[in-house]
Amino acid sequence: MVVMHANAQSTPRVDQREHNQHARIRQGVASGELTRREAAHAVHDQRHIRRAERRVKADGHVTRRERARLHHQQNHASRELRRNKHDVQSRAAF
Repeated sequence: MVVMHANAQSTPRVDQREHNQHARIRQGVASGELTRREAAHAVHDQRHIRRAERRVKADGHVTRRERARLHHQQNHASRELRRNKHDVQSRAAF
């Protein structure tokens, strides 16, 4: 559960996409589609986006440009995650 300050503007689409990305990462790890390194990189990308979102919300107003930047970062992370999940590498099952 995410607790937000009353004056911070909500970004529900950003939050939902972040949640979806984490689910995709967990699924990729569980299925072996992501190597440990790929999963760690994906988690790092999501952490970076979450920090950027906090900085954007710090002044209580998210501009269109800031929101577009967050979406751009999420699009990039999503494409990279898809590429990693569908590449030839797989984590060895033990």
